[in-house]
Amino acid sequence: MTEGGGVSMSDAGASDGHVAAVHDASRPRWMAEPEQPPSGRRPALPESRGYRWKRRLLGPPLVSDELHHERLGKSIALAVLSSDVMSSCAYATESILRILVPAVGVAAFALITPATGLLLLVLGIVCLCYRQVVKTYPVAGGSYVVSRENFGYSVAQIPGAALLCSYVLTVAVSVAAGVDAVISAFPALSPYPVELAILCVLVLAYGNLRGIREAGKVFAVPTYWFFASMGALIVTGIVRLAITGHLHQHVVSGNGHVQMGNAGGGLLLGASLFIFLRAFANGGSAMTGMEAISNAVTVFKPPQERNARTTLVLMASILGVMFLSVSIFAALTHAVPYVSGTPTVLSQIGKTLFGGSGAGQVTYYSLQFGTALILILGANTSYNGFPHLVSFIAEDAYLPRPFTTRGHRLVYSNGIIALTGISILILVVTQARVASLIPLYACTVFTGFTMAGAGMTKYHLTHRDAPNARRNLAINVTAFVASAIVTLIFVITEFTRGAWLVVVAIPLIVLVLTRTHRRYEEEKRVLAEDTATVEAEAPALRNHVVLVLVDTLDLATARALQLARSLALSGEVRAVHFVIDTAHAREIERQWRQLGLSAIPLELFDCPDRRLTRAATELVDDLASDGETEVVVVLPRRIYRGVANRILHSHTADRIVTALSIIPHVSATVAPFDVGRSLGKHRSAAILDWSEPGLDARVWRTGSPKRAQRLVAAQPRPSAVAGDGWTPIADLSYRQRMGFSGRVRSVRVQPMSGVPTLVATVVDDTGAVNLVFLGRRAIPGVEPGTRISAEGMVGRHNGHLAVINPAYQLLTASRERGAAQGAAEGTP
Repeated sequence: MTEGGGVSMSDAGASDGHVAAVHDASRPRWMAEPEQPPSGRRPALPESRGYRWKRRLLGPPLVSDELHHERLGKSIALAVLSSDVMSSCAYATESILRILVPAVGVAAFALITPATGLLLLVLGIVCLCYRQVVKTYPVAGGSYVVSRENFGYSVAQIPGAALLCSYVLTVAVSVAAGVDAVISAFPALSPYPVELAILCVLVLAYGNLRGIREAGKVFAVPTYWFFASMGALIVTGIVRLAITGHLHQHVVSGNGHVQMGNAGGGLLLGASLFIFLRAFANGGSAMTGMEAISNAVTVFKPPQERNARTTLVLMASILGVMFLSVSIFAALTHAVPYVSGTPTVLSQIGKTLFGGSGAGQVTYYSLQFGTALILILGANTSYNGFPHLVSFIAEDAYLPRPFTTRGHRLVYSNGIIALTGISILILVVTQARVASLIPLYACTVFTGFTMAGAGMTKYHLTHRDAPNARRNLAINVTAFVASAIVTLIFVITEFTRGAWLVVVAIPLIVLVLTRTHRRYEEEKRVLAEDTATVEAEAPALRNHVVLVLVDTLDLATARALQLARSLALSGEVRAVHFVIDTAHAREIERQWRQLGLSAIPLELFDCPDRRLTRAATELVDDLASDGETEVVVVLPRRIYRGVANRILHSHTADRIVTALSIIPHVSATVAPFDVGRSLGKHRSAAILDWSEPGLDARVWRTGSPKRAQRLVAAQPRPSAVAGDGWTPIADLSYRQRMGFSGRVRSVRVQPMSGVPTLVATVVDDTGAVNLVFLGRRAIPGVEPGTRISAEGMVGRHNGHLAVINPAYQLLTASRERGAAQGAAEGTP
């Protein structure tokens, strides 16, 4: 144990639990023993009906400490993150044939393999480019982060908007193609494509709301099933070719086929360059999803960078083999696409190669079932990438801040819900037709590829001393040029067939993102203007506590502290910050000291499951549980006007006030600050020069988008003793020396009889106890979220169970690991 028991509660001067008749003048008043020994057992607080239903549907909440456990190995990551790009080989060849067959007829089957070869060349170049993206920016975000770091925040919104569209369309295309595969095997379902697609999207959303790890387990089996089925298809085709020298060819002019054109002469067999380029561009749909791994580097197990790069190469290699095989077999069997989309080209190839025997039928239906599953679950790429992307953009203040919040199961629930709603809307509008979605889909994807190549090109131009700089520069220039050409081909050849929507949508989304950012910046300036240090000298009376809940240090918080002082003319004022982001909490603590607010104790209260209302309820319930303490809670509430602000800002203060108002001896109120009115005044006034020297000393800043990346890991103090058989906190015996363990829920520093004292509240599943360290303002490693074991004489402190100057040991650094990894993902 690192801390010796400097003050023993066994020296109280009384042999029983009653107060000594004569008070020891040398003994601080707060160490007097109570007539009724306190208990560490926490009262059972009722849960809301909505939360009980959420827990029943999604399972128990995952606490922030478990974030570092929600990581994927390479085998699971390959299944989860590559399902989209792998499944695209089921419709990429068909997308090429849909353009070539009406133009040149059977000559299309001679052009399909060269077109596929060109696409595989582009695939290889893009793969090499994204390997460098993962190595250079291994924090997730893909082309958005690359553009942001090399071109600035404004330019980064272009790939951001393209990726937002791409992820939404990925869900729509993958699910629609999967439904086509199901209908190809079971034609009786043909009247219900939209209904089946919506059902699939809802199932995907539910799986992802339960968490990354469970989603990975669910999606791994279908992906490898598809790999096995495609392997069986390729081996069967090769064996048949080796035995017979040819494959059965389909009738090219059947009922329901797309119209057959007439072949001509020349290099392209009668097809114009425009037609060939259009077919080539549509085949680029096979590359959609290539960015998924670079957008989710942080979900890999360590070493994240190496595992992500290895998985990326493996994904591109498997895709190349499957895409080329499907195109070759389509050319050899003359599989012609149908107008309705079913049966698919892959389904026709499967029937031809597997034959009509019993074993062949089983293998064919296995292929169709695996194809349908991976196509539908290919949408899971978006469910992994979209929430992380929107959290990055929202952290930069270009999207509403609620997108940065992790939900019940440590996933970005708001992003998942938004993706689900928009995808369902697109499926309904397009009636789940793949042919209507492909031109929109691939255009957005290649826009992201182009921006990634451009960003990495600039990076290597400005980092010429990096290893292999010339080779890397050549790769990225090639990727940029190739992707830009494909994007231009898409825009020109598919403009009248839907690409114009992308040309219009991306600038509109960029405009919305920019205006959102401008609004947040204006509000930030309003909240920071003319803010001065709040004088907080007030006498403290026993059994009267006023709490001010602090999230950021700004003008609204200053008003709340002023209101707290007026409410506690004869009581104690205490500021409380609920720790969700460790780096942000440390920045609050630093600013608190810098502004000279030491007269008001700042308590850091751990909130591992991010349920602010619940954490506030537990805190005030503990304070008021003795029946003799009146607790007043003051919450800053920033008032924003208009319907749009209901989306841009959360209304947590109102929910907390509602929850606290039902607890006896607890009063909750808000300190309103009208940002909307101040914003109007601010717009008509001169803009404050933020480059003015000394401004930081006068202004409470609201934080930086990159604050989580400045995490300073606390080094735990070595310890000498750690024992098993710890006692549950609820079973601690008063005036007995006992050992226990738990999680540090809150830490605060407050003066006791003129001596600075650090008070850490430790909790387990049964109760809570205070660890009181006399003469200490901080202890390395003792902070909210830390797991700790302690041993000492059990007594009381301010009416609560406590151990004075205990011997202790820090058990784990899981909080630090989780916080560091959360920062890489944009955790708020």
